Amino acid sequence: MAARIRALLVEQPQPFARTPVPPGHITASAWIVDASRTRTLLTHHRKLDRWLQLGGHADGDADVRRVAMREAREESGLASLRFVSPAIYDLDVHAIPERGSDLAHEHFDIRFALEADPLEPFVVSSESHALAWVEIADLASYGADESVLRLARKTAALG
Repeated sequence: MAARIRALLVEQPQPFARTPVPPGHITASAWIVDASRTRTLLTHHRKLDRWLQLGGHADGDADVRRVAMREAREESGLASLRFVSPAIYDLDVHAIPERGSDLAHEHFDIRFALEADPLEPFVVSSESHALAWVEIADLASYGADESVLRLARKTAALG
């Protein structure tokens, strides 16, 4: 995945722009965990109808750390969010199906680990059906795909 993201950065004239032109564009997301590292905040994504980590389009911003934090705040309303580490946590490239006038394309997702207080009230944005703090051990019951399960497996290594 790292090689595919590097190739996109070299080959795509505007890799951070939200253009539905194949192959796709850069996105950023946040794997949000609690201090005990036993729960994660997931969104039931409105368009994709799946439980996922929070995140979204870079919209021209090449600072993917800033994008991940912006998206996490916009989609949750949480003020307690902080980076667990400045390092990239995970990389993923995944297909986005054709929708309306948008062509099928891929999201080249750069992911960061964030921590938040699960007692802080969150706000469900228009991009979600719901938000939920989910026990990491229970992710399979939420239909988590391999990408989300990979994020979960890495959680034990977080400081």
